[in-house]
Amino acid sequence: MTTLIFNKPYGVLTKFTDPAGRPTLADGIPLPGVYPAGRLDQDSEGLVVLTSDGRLQARIAHPRHHWPKTYWAQVEGLPTEGALEPLRRGLRLKDGPTLPAQAENMAEPPGLWPRDPPIRYRRNIPTSWIRITLREGRNRQVRRMTAAVGLPTLRLVRWSVGPWTLEDLRPGQWREVDPAEAIRAQGRR
Repeated sequence: MTTLIFNKPYGVLTKFTDPAGRPTLADGIPLPGVYPAGRLDQDSEGLVVLTSDGRLQARIAHPRHHWPKTYWAQVEGLPTEGALEPLRRGLRLKDGPTLPAQAENMAEPPGLWPRDPPIRYRRNIPTSWIRITLREGRNRQVRRMTAAVGLPTLRLVRWSVGPWTLEDLRPGQWREVDPAEAIRAQGRR
C-alpha cells in the first residue's frame, strides 16, 4: 500500500489528466497507482491525500466516516462571533443543511507561501483569516458557507486531513506516509 500527502498548488486540478491541458496531479506526483482521496478545487490550495488503498481512499472521502478536514480561509471582512456562530451550528445551503463545523478567527498563518497569482486587493475592505474544520465535504462547501455569512473567501488552504497536515510541505511537494500511520488512520471512525 502506498499513501502520500501532497501540497497541491493553486491552479492544479485534483486529477491526473485533463483534455484541456491544464496542470494536474501528474505534474507533481511521479508515482503510478495512487489516486486522490477526495477533491480540492482548482482555485484552492493545500493538502491532498493520495493512496493505492481503495478502502482508505473511501474512508477519507466518504462523509459517513466524518474525517476532519481543516481549512484556513482568508475572507473579505472582519468575522464576528455572530458571523461564525451559524458555521458552528450548521447552516442551510442550496443542497441542504451542513453539519456543524468548528470555526474560529486566526492570525495570518506564519510562513504561508505567497499565492500566485495573488488575491485581489482592495484598499478599503479588510481581510482576515478563519480556521474551519468540516466533517463532510461538499463541492466548494467552505466557500459557500463563508459567503452565506457575509464573508466571501478570497484564498482557501486545506491544512489537514485526518491525522496529516501540511507541516514542512511547500507547494508542489509531497511525502510518503509511513504505512503504520496509514493503518492507524484507517482504523479511525
